[in-house]
Amino acid sequence: MSAGPYAVRVAEDPADREACFAVRKEVFVAEQGVPEEIEYDAYDAGAVHVLAVREDGVPLGTGRLLYGEAAAAKTGDGPAVGSLGRLAVTRAARGLGVGAALVRAIEEAARARGLTAVDLHAQTHALGFYERLGYEAYGPEFPDAGIPHRAMRRVL
Repeated sequence: MSAGPYAVRVAEDPADREACFAVRKEVFVAEQGVPEEIEYDAYDAGAVHVLAVREDGVPLGTGRLLYGEAAAAKTGDGPAVGSLGRLAVTRAARGLGVGAALVRAIEEAARARGLTAVDLHAQTHALGFYERLGYEAYGPEFPDAGIPHRAMRRVL
């Protein structure tokens, strides 16, 4: 998948995975103050990670899809619902459509695994972003890593 001056792909090799983690560290740990020890979790090992990279190989953004038992543990739903999470775009790449391209790549990965919906926990400042991509908020606001969030879902 390519859009603009970057490409989005599933992070399959160790270097891609490390690039995903580096983006998450830059955005969540350095910018937002999320403690590093809670940013990386046991779900990372079995997740589908997606990576946006500039033409010269510089990582711009990442996200992950949980499915199966891991997703059910996050969403409380059955095996047909995936969980989108850890969506992060570097400051330099914001406004280029990277976030939307990452979400669509995660949805594509969800469809490929037979999932019928994707849930996520959105930081409240990002609700409009996800709404424009077809997600609907449900349930009350809740804190995650000290940041207000809402649950959202999109039927695929």
